Amino acid sequence: MERLQKVIANSGYCSRRKAEEEITKGHVTVNGQIITELGTKVNVSDVIEINGTVLKKQDEKEYILFFKPREVVTTTHDDKGRKTVLDYIDTDLRIYPIGRLDYDTTGLLLLTNDGELANLLMHPKTEIEKVYVAKIEGILTGKEINKLKNGVVIDGRKTSKAKVKVRKVDKKNQTSIVEITIHEGRNHQVKKMFERVGHTVLKLKRERFAFLDLKGLRSGEYRYLNIKEVKKLYAMANFNKKRL
Repeated sequence: MERLQKVIANSGYCSRRKAEEEITKGHVTVNGQIITELGTKVNVSDVIEINGTVLKKQDEKEYILFFKPREVVTTTHDDKGRKTVLDYIDTDLRIYPIGRLDYDTTGLLLLTNDGELANLLMHPKTEIEKVYVAKIEGILTGKEINKLKNGVVIDGRKTSKAKVKVRKVDKKNQTSIVEITIHEGRNHQVKKMFERVGHTVLKLKRERFAFLDLKGLRSGEYRYLNIKEVKKLYAMANFNKKRL
């Protein structure tokens, strides 16, 4: 038997946190009975419904690495009719993004229907490195670089230490290309970090997630992770979580 919220998340229906919200709001039934208590155990034979939809049991797992273009929302559905990441991917399974990239941010995004892996990779304690390349207004000073490296306060909370490398400086146009490596996933974090030291982000791209990169892909293209890559992600996430 497994906890109800874990079963829902592993099915690919939604994240575990969202599953917990649905349960506490009384939107989930097991064998026709409304369940509101978190941690309720269920069997594989139990019929689970969420908002009247029967939860499908998905044994097949998919792991996709997608090169997200600009002006695409990181969601499975958009009320405004904008393109979503799922518009680019041909699958019959209910996959969803691991984390998110902003509407105008490009780069590497993982999608899956493996709720266990998604929760591990999104958990702050796993400290999975994410490498971004930003084009910013102005030229970073040494003092500003050190501030970014040591953490800056955004939304009332200091960011963790980061790695910062200036790739290119355009003195004529007063812009810079900067590589920044973080392991958090706070809302608009990279943009807010640069804004905190006085620089606006003009373009932003995520080039790497853990050991994965965009090699061989063009914007809008995707590939499936192989079993070795999936196992390595699990190993990294579990190791980091236990270490802290």
